[in-house]
Amino acid sequence: MAVYTDVTTEDLVPFLACYDIGALLAYKGIAEGVENSNFLLHTSRGYFILTLYERRVAERDLPFFLALMEHLASRGITCPQPVKNRAGSTLGRLAGRPAAIVTFLDGVWVRRPSAAHCAALGEALARLHLAGADFPMRRENALSVTGWRALYAGCGERADEVQRDLKTTLAAELDELECSWPRGLPQGVIHADLFPDNVFFLGDKLSGLIDFYFACTDTLVYDVAICLNAWCFEVDHSYNVTKGRALLANYARIRPLSAPEWRKLPLLARGAALRFLLTRLVDWLNVPPGALVRPKDPREYLRKLRFHQKVKSVQDYGVDHGATKP
Repeated sequence: MAVYTDVTTEDLVPFLACYDIGALLAYKGIAEGVENSNFLLHTSRGYFILTLYERRVAERDLPFFLALMEHLASRGITCPQPVKNRAGSTLGRLAGRPAAIVTFLDGVWVRRPSAAHCAALGEALARLHLAGADFPMRRENALSVTGWRALYAGCGERADEVQRDLKTTLAAELDELECSWPRGLPQGVIHADLFPDNVFFLGDKLSGLIDFYFACTDTLVYDVAICLNAWCFEVDHSYNVTKGRALLANYARIRPLSAPEWRKLPLLARGAALRFLLTRLVDWLNVPPGALVRPKDPREYLRKLRFHQKVKSVQDYGVDHGATKP
């Protein structure tokens, strides 16, 4: 989340008049994240989130995201629900951008996840994958392996400004992953961005999942690899085996992984690290002037990538050997 587009009260009030959510009492921009412009709305009927879509989010993809949230909620997944305007549409336009309002979820995200938080996340991710199994719409993952070359082309020449020899490191890793990326593993709806700030807790209980604007159809265990990167490393960038074991065991308890999925997890974790390294690098080098945004340091994911490059088997992530057998 971030704020790239300013919204004035003069523009917002008539926009909200098209919805049955009460009168506007207050609103404020949300600075966390890097993708869309987000605002917390306080109306006479409660709290809502207003999102203006920009940058990587294509307008043609918005019906997929909004319909997915409705579908998942109908299958028992706690996530924001799109609010329809009086014309029955979940999409509108505000300040020259496509815009939507979704319901507000109670809870807070944890900045230092424990093993218990990782376990809850693993279970929730597996349930999300199962709930999305009969979702009829498809959306290709533009930020999977076929999209990384274009990202590299847009930032590779300046990569060494951020870290010495980073350009060479990225080029070599991209060449290898493009040749060895796994095919034929189970696919379905994935969240693709389930970082701690997109998972809410009330106390120690997971209370909801948010921010589905990278959701797509892709390899399910790739989503697990993304979470492994996002949840199981410490602030000193060391991998926490206890957290990894908790996440993976609780995921597999709900949706067992096949032997090929276990076997390819280290490669997929490398790919996930490269994906976020590249997108963070693009953001780091191209923050729009005046944007209320906090770009994230791409070097964090360079360190994670180097860890995964040294992994010899899935057991290095804390998985018991017996769990990987067919």
